[in-house]
Amino acid sequence: MKKTVIRYGLYALISGFVLFGLPFFLGMGVDYDYGELIGYTSMIISLLFVFFGIKHYRDKVNNGKISLGKALAIGMLIALFSAIGVAVMDYLYTTQINPDFASDYLEYKLSGMEAALSPEEFKVESAKLTKQMEDYGSPSFMAFMMLASVLVLGFIISLISGLILQRK
Repeated sequence: MKKTVIRYGLYALISGFVLFGLPFFLGMGVDYDYGELIGYTSMIISLLFVFFGIKHYRDKVNNGKISLGKALAIGMLIALFSAIGVAVMDYLYTTQINPDFASDYLEYKLSGMEAALSPEEFKVESAKLTKQMEDYGSPSFMAFMMLASVLVLGFIISLISGLILQRK
C-alpha cells in the first residue's frame, strides 16, 4: 500500500501544484471568475490519481480485491498529497507572485456588489466582506482553506472510487 500511495500521491502532488499554478507560470492574466473555474478543475484533475491509485492497488498489489475502507484510506492519503501541492502553490501565489491578492480580490468583489446591490445593502455587505477578508485573508489561512477544500473533494472522489472499485 505504501508504494502505491507514494507513487500516485507524488503524481497528484505534482499535477496539483503545476495545474493550479499553470496560469501563473504562463503569465496568463486570468480574471477571478475564470480563476475559480481553473482552480477547481485543476483540483479535480489532480484528484483523478485517487481513482487510478486505488485501481492499481486492487489489480496489481491485492489480487483484484479491495474493501471500501482500504480504498478510502488509500484515496485519502493520495488526496493529501494533492492537497499539499495545491496549498503550497496557493501559498506561493499569495506571498510571492501576487502578494496583493487579498486586497485585489476584495476590490473586485466590492465592485461587483456595488453594481448589483442597493446602496444600503452594499454598505452592509461590503462591511461584512471587508471584515471577513481582514480576519481570513492571510496567505497561511487561504492556503489552509485550499488544503481543506481539496481534502473534502478528495474524500468524495475516494468514496465514489471505493464504491466503484470495491471487490471482496
